[in-house]
This record gives sequence, C-alpha cells and structure tokens, in this order.
Amino acid sequence: MAVTFQDYYQILGVERTATQEDIQRAYRKLARKYHPDINKDPAAEEKFKQINEAYEVLKDPESRQKYDSIGTGFKGGEEFSVPPGWENVRFYHEGDEGADYSDFFRSIFGDLGGFSSGGMPGGGQRRGRGRDYDSHIEISLEDACNGVSKVIDLETVVPGADGRPVRSRQSLDVKIPQGVTEGSRIRLRGQGGKGVGGGEDGDLYLKVHLKKDPRFQVEHHDLLSILDVAPWEAALGAKVTVPTVGGAVNMTLPPGTQAGQVFRLRGKGIPRRTGDPGDLLITVRVVVPPHPTEREKQLFEELAKESRFRPRG
Repeated sequence: MAVTFQDYYQILGVERTATQEDIQRAYRKLARKYHPDINKDPAAEEKFKQINEAYEVLKDPESRQKYDSIGTGFKGGEEFSVPPGWENVRFYHEGDEGADYSDFFRSIFGDLGGFSSGGMPGGGQRRGRGRDYDSHIEISLEDACNGVSKVIDLETVVPGADGRPVRSRQSLDVKIPQGVTEGSRIRLRGQGGKGVGGGEDGDLYLKVHLKKDPRFQVEHHDLLSILDVAPWEAALGAKVTVPTVGGAVNMTLPPGTQAGQVFRLRGKGIPRRTGDPGDLLITVRVVVPPHPTEREKQLFEELAKESRFRPRG
C-alpha cells in the first residue's frame, strides 16, 4: 500500500544525528507552541498530532532504529511503499486504537512487530509467533506519579475452527509503574495471540491514557498550571499555596511579579523511570475583584491618582 512518507526528524526540526535529549527538547518546544489549548490556529491541531507522532517514534531507541532502517532516500510528502521483506507484518487494534496516527505510521509500526504465520509449501504449517494485541487503559495523574496495580477485563475475538468469530474474556492483573505518561505503552508478555507450530505467544500492549485533571495540563513529564493572584499580591509579593500532585505546597511570589510570569517547581511533575522527575510550571494570572465594593473602588481610584506607573509607556 502506497502512503505518504513522514520525515519525523524534519517534523521535529532536528538532524538524524540528534541525541535523545535534543529530540526531547525539540518536542517540548513545539508541543508548547502548537498545543490546541494554546494555539487557536485551525491548523495547529493537525500539526500537534504530527509532532506527537514523530516523538512517539523517535523517543524510543528501538522504534527509532526501526524507522531509521527504512533509509534516507525518502523525503517528507513523497509516496512511500512498505519495503520488501515487511509485507508479512500484521497489526491488530481494538476499536479505533491508534486512529490519530497517520497511515504511514500504521503501515510501519502498528504493533511494532507482530508477524502472522502463513502456510508452508506443500500444505504444512510453519512455526509462527502469535499476534501482538493493542488495547488501552485509563489512569489518574496520581496513579501515573505513584504507580498502581489494576485488574482489567480483556475481550478478544479470534477465528474459530469453522471460521466463525470466537469471543473470549480474561481478567489480567496489571502493574502500572510510576513515571508513565500519556501514550506510554506497557508490554504484557505472552498475553497476545496464540502462537502456531510451537511458536511463542504474542504480547499485549496497553496504551496509557491519563484522565483529565482540572488542576494541571500534562506535557510529557512536566505539569502546567495557572495561579490566580490579586494585584496587590503581584505588586507587593506574597506567600501563596499551590496544588501539586503530592499535596499543596507554599510558594513565595517576589514583589513585582508580572502576569504571565512562569515559576518552576523542580521535581513536582511526573517521575521518570530514570533521571530526575519532571517539573511543575506555574503561570501567574493577575485577577481583579469582579464586583469591587465601594471601598475597594475608592482605594483603586486613589492608587490610580497616586501611582506614577504607566503600563503603556
């Protein structure tokens, strides 16, 4: 099947020789710029999907190596066909799993390597590994930060001996490690399709989705939040209480804090499996009383007369 080649390095604006740190840094910068909650350009959402798809492939050394094996002879937007030798790769998705990925991504990666088994010449059956299955699991932000064990009910549909679909259900104990983020994949060995001819069973890949948390916006391992402060708190400085996943903490606003200023609480984001945890980035929003009292109006009027501050020069 011919699809459009996606140059993931070009999408992220990095060279093929880029380090994993370079890729992560480029992704963060572009994700902030094109996130639909921030960028209202109608084209931003599609750009954001492309950025996430590129990062999904390049952030993992194994999938990056597989992508690099395609070669460098293609340019973004060119017609692309699956390379010889990859024709027997089969992919399984429950529901609309992976629907946001491009046709190119699905043609190459799908379940990252579930091979189907075919017949051998003369009617024999060759040894074949079972299919890898994909499903999804939804967890809270607290679960992502602390880790959690869950029981999931999985239903699979496979062809029976007579060709009719056969449904089976099973309950699985799943341990979610701390540090997973949106789109992380958890591999359950041997829980996929049954192998044939003595081949090993396939694996089950669970794609993690984080439940929406009204307090935070998630950006990989970093968390973003908005802090509302009164004009006098911004002008004079103040000690304020801010929420984190682990509980509220105190933060000091320096005098002269500006609207839109960002404060970083290091280590208050989502943990990483290796290395330092992510950070909590707090953006200040200065708000005024929506229904000021007469006395408040009077004080604001006195301030307006006394202050020499001219915000517009």
